[in-house]
Amino acid sequence: MEAQTGSGNAVGLEDSSQRENQSDSSWQENQPIRANASSSSVASAYFNNKITIPEDQQHPIFSFKKLWAFTGPGFLMSIAYLDPGNIESDLRSGSVAQFKLLWVLMSATFLGLLMQRLSARLGVVTGMHLAEVCYRSYPRVPRLVLWIMVEIAIIGSDMQEVIGTAIAFYLLSDGKIPLYAGVLITIADTFTFLFLDKYGLRKLEGFFAFLILIMVVTFGYEYVMVAPDQPALLRGMFVPFCEDCGPDQVLQAVAIIGAIIMPHNIYLHSALVKSRDVDRTKRDHIQEANKYFFVEAAIALFISFLINVFVTAVFAEGFYGRNITQVYDSCIEREVPHASVFNTTNLEVDIFRGGVFLGCQFGLAAMYIWAVGILAAGQSSTMTGTYTGQFVMEGFLNLKWKRWIRVLFTRSIAIFPTILVASFSGIQDLTQMNDMLNVLMSMQLPFALIPILTFTSSESIMGDFKNGRLMSVFTALLAVLVIGINLFFISVYIHSLPSHWAVYVAVSVLVILYLTFVLYLCLSCLKPRETPYVLSESISGTSLDLDSETPDFGSTANASEFGSTPKTPDFGSTAKTSEFGSTPNASDIGSTPIASDFGSTPNTSEYGSRANSSAVEKDHTKRNTSSQ
Repeated sequence: MEAQTGSGNAVGLEDSSQRENQSDSSWQENQPIRANASSSSVASAYFNNKITIPEDQQHPIFSFKKLWAFTGPGFLMSIAYLDPGNIESDLRSGSVAQFKLLWVLMSATFLGLLMQRLSARLGVVTGMHLAEVCYRSYPRVPRLVLWIMVEIAIIGSDMQEVIGTAIAFYLLSDGKIPLYAGVLITIADTFTFLFLDKYGLRKLEGFFAFLILIMVVTFGYEYVMVAPDQPALLRGMFVPFCEDCGPDQVLQAVAIIGAIIMPHNIYLHSALVKSRDVDRTKRDHIQEANKYFFVEAAIALFISFLINVFVTAVFAEGFYGRNITQVYDSCIEREVPHASVFNTTNLEVDIFRGGVFLGCQFGLAAMYIWAVGILAAGQSSTMTGTYTGQFVMEGFLNLKWKRWIRVLFTRSIAIFPTILVASFSGIQDLTQMNDMLNVLMSMQLPFALIPILTFTSSESIMGDFKNGRLMSVFTALLAVLVIGINLFFISVYIHSLPSHWAVYVAVSVLVILYLTFVLYLCLSCLKPRETPYVLSESISGTSLDLDSETPDFGSTANASEFGSTPKTPDFGSTAKTSEFGSTPNASDIGSTPIASDFGSTPNTSEYGSRANSSAVEKDHTKRNTSSQ
């Protein structure tokens, strides 16, 4: 039986005219749920406001008007590809391998686009972001462990952004703003900027676009000033080979991949796409949303790739091959502040030294412009990191904190160790902490890649929109490659730890626990899932509603809560028993059950009954037969 996409309920064998009438009336009754005003203190603008998608009958294949309506989430997502950790990885790549690793950067960005595509499709098709789907699919203990791992990645990224912002303030003030003060400033300015969403979703997205524009202008200025060798740049970008490369270059290539693909960014993108008002009861609307979100993400990541190329090329042309004496003499000649950082025997570069070097080589203006670009990178990624933390906590724990509490909580965890290092050590230790944080986030990557591949390959969750066999195999192999590369990066870092038996024992225990959990996620990926696929936003409104009564998701639901007795849906849509082969349950806003603590299969009412799916309708006869 062919799937019908316009109806919210099963239509059985009714004739086409009845189906059309039922589709119209059902759609009028089943408008997407929106968070009410009571949740405004909790939710970001992304869940309080939704962008309406305009009709454009004159351009049915591709409409720039519709593309503009879908533009926003991809650019916010792309900011994670431009955080201070990525900028430092870029400049080190240019300083140790010149242009030879640009093809690695381009490949990693393309891989990131594929993963972001899966993330956006999950959010569009199910109406839920990745953390919410994890909440409904994993038992309590694995779910909590997964949440902790993602939170570690968020906090690690947060610390990198705080470090980058503090260094930017230090450079702009010629050292008058000490590092610890720059760290503290990030608390106040993050709170200030986050209030921008009170002025509307489009204004918030416009502000992020402005920060990206600042990075384009500042790092583009450095690129034009240095004037890199264009043939060598293109050869390094399109020839996948690293001539005369040693261990340092190989390790840097691994670091590029680890820095580009951020685990928490996959969770973020699946939540951001919920900001568009997509009619999930109509298949063509879902296909359209998937198409435009992919195009927008591709454009956004292309811009981020250009910025990363700018940074790599600047140091590939200006820094590579120079000796410490040349650099230090240039700093003294131009009377550049902080010239003493190059009064050493080893010539190394990081975000701080990179800014000083540009001032020594091309004038003070280059150093200050560099600092402005780093400040924009740190501020934008700090704000998106705060949104990610809120989505992840609410999704995994069904816990709604006011946003200022969430910001204070994450900021405190990230800032406390950074302040200690900044107060009692120096800027050198901040850079070493940045390296450690890159390793930490590389370890968390499987906890985003495995779930997103699991859910987007599941027919019971994605229906006809699940990954094809070729796509599933391709993305799985890429995920294995990325995870393997990051594990290699981690093993190299472990060798730098102190040689003591206690350190080896602790590392061994942690590695065993880590690999055990990764194996569990892989095995659960192979387990068939019976969670029904729906075309509805099952909790997008109520999860952020302070006044709604939400059942205890940590325990098995009783009969009165989710009941086997038929209960009238809250929005007036009557689900037929033939739809899932069982007695109709409460509507999605009435209750949101999950898998029990003991790993039982989630109830079919978990995703609601407001809107039917093409996958369920296609298998309608099969389900009826099995239920009988």
